[in-house]
Amino acid sequence: MTVLRPAQPTDAGAVGAILSAFIDNTDWMPRIHTRAEDLSFAGYMIEQGWVTVAEKAGQVCAFSALNGTDVHSLYVAEGAQGQGIGANLLARMQEATDHLSLWTFQANTGAQRFYLRHGFTEAERTDGARNDEGLPDIRYDWHKDKS
Repeated sequence: MTVLRPAQPTDAGAVGAILSAFIDNTDWMPRIHTRAEDLSFAGYMIEQGWVTVAEKAGQVCAFSALNGTDVHSLYVAEGAQGQGIGANLLARMQEATDHLSLWTFQANTGAQRFYLRHGFTEAERTDGARNDEGLPDIRYDWHKDKS
């Protein structure tokens, strides 16, 4: 059973580790920050109140970060993927608002399929000049169905 809960400061290590593992295991993703900086950023997001974690068997296996209506992050640890955990985190964010926006990299085709399956539509593509990684990206928007 997976439990979703607000992140606590003590979750920063697990959140930072999930983020770092994604970067380390993704060929197209450049490492522009150290693992210590990933941990610090995880702590910052938690401190802001943005982060929800998913726990399975008492271990943090995924997290999302929502800043207002901007989905800042949604990461699932490699061993926990394909189990609906990301979908549960996204549904929690969709329940909280009428509109969400997010950016994903054009190279992240798995994320693109995931967001399209969950009702997001493409709103904009860029050449990556405005993101730290310098990678082409896509903005997706979601609006609650009013019917």
